[in-house]
This record gives sequence, C-alpha cells and structure tokens, in this order.
Amino acid sequence: MVETFDTIVVSDLHLGSDVSRARDALAFLQSVRFRRLILLGDIFADLNFGRLTKEHWKFLGYIRKLSNPRHGIEVVWVEGNHDLGLTEVMSHLVGVPVYQEYSWEFNGIRHLAIHGHQFDSFAINNHRISRIGQFIYLQLQKIDSRNKKFARYLDRLNTRWLRLSAQVAKGALSYAKQGKAERIFCGHTHAPMHTTRDGVEYYNSGAWVDARCTYVTVSQEGVEIHEYVPATFNHRDSGEERIETFAEPAGVAVPPGLSIDVLSESVYS
Repeated sequence: MVETFDTIVVSDLHLGSDVSRARDALAFLQSVRFRRLILLGDIFADLNFGRLTKEHWKFLGYIRKLSNPRHGIEVVWVEGNHDLGLTEVMSHLVGVPVYQEYSWEFNGIRHLAIHGHQFDSFAINNHRISRIGQFIYLQLQKIDSRNKKFARYLDRLNTRWLRLSAQVAKGALSYAKQGKAERIFCGHTHAPMHTTRDGVEYYNSGAWVDARCTYVTVSQEGVEIHEYVPATFNHRDSGEERIETFAEPAGVAVPPGLSIDVLSESVYS
C-alpha cells in the first residue's frame, strides 16, 4: 500500500528560468499521495510571464487541478522574494491561497512554513543589488551550456559565499522559538538541511533548479528530506490528469541532521 503523507513541501522551482526542473517536479507530484502540498516560495524566477515554457505551464495546470476541492487536497503557496508582484494574479489563476507564512498542527506538533528570505540579511539590506543580480543570472542561463552546469555552479557558490544556509537556519530557529512553532520549514537557500536547537527542528526543502532536486515529507513516521530520482522510463503523457492513481514515491531519504551541500556550515556561527 502506498503511503499517504500528511504534507509535502517543495520550494524554489523558479519557473521561467532555464534551470527550472519543472518537468521533474510535475512527475514527482504525480507519483505520490498527500493531503497537503506547500509550495514554499520562489515558484517563479521573476515577473516575466514570457519566460514560462510549455513545461512550466503544465506544472501550473496540474497545481490548479490539485487545488480543485473534489480531490480533497489542500494546496498552499507561501510567498518567496522572487514571487513578489505575482502572487495575487497567479493565486487566482491556479486557485491557490497565498500566505506570508503558514502554520498547521499535526500529531500535536505545531509546524510553520516561511520562505526564509526574511532571515537573509544581504537580500534585505541590498534589495536593488539583489534584483540586478537576479536579472544578470537569468541572462547568463541563456548563454550557458545545454546542461546549465556553470549557472548551477554559480547558484551553489552564491549560497556558500553568503553562508545562507547557516544564516537562514539561525534566523528561522530564533523566530520559531518565540512560540511560533516546534518545527519550522524554509526554502530560499537551495540547499536541503536539517538541524535542531533548543527543542525546535529546522528543515530546508532545497530546490528544483540543480542536478539534485529535494523535497520534505511530513507523516506519522516523522519528517524526512528526500532527493527526487527521476524514473528511467516514463511513457505517460505529463499533461494527463493523474490524481486518483499514484505510483510508488520516487525519492531517497536524507538521514536527519545531514545537509547535502553544506555539511561544513554551522548554524551557530
């Protein structure tokens, strides 16, 4: 019997960018059962709808199907810094409510989802520079190789240079400790991570823009970070609605406490 997760958290798809793994994100959502889906920010790369490809629109179309009340699935969109200016329009288009942060109770534990840019001091203090950098990065993707290896390397380098993983985790844990939640979930850094401090658990769901795509599940067994592994063969039409029938989950769990890309970074630095 296929497990039904209480909640699945995905973030940072950056639809509209050349590095977005929208096709894999769609295939993943079609392969698992869940009661709640949290899109944890930066679903879009920028405000330019013209950048959206056919695959990106297929992903959005599937989100709209999921949000139909007859499926009994709660779909939540938590706004990220790249989504600013788009959420009101797109929430109507895909039928999904948008929040600055979202909380829910499961197994007597309070959970909180917030994108994480709120804890990024560079993005907060250098908003204009960040916007210019985002534009340059999108242009760079156009001239990069087919596999976008250089663009993806720069994305990882940026996270390490700014020590984003440690900074966002530290801010999120402090925020949750104020009585907000016992578990807090963020995206923004593009690096999956799990750590605990003073009885509060922090999870980062990673991103869908690199060779490794990750997501978080919440179930009766607890919380896990997974890496999505695409099926070798898939002859199904990705545009077909497949909500009632599910395949086995395609994922590899990352052991608690392990950060895939930032093993050496400390939350307490």
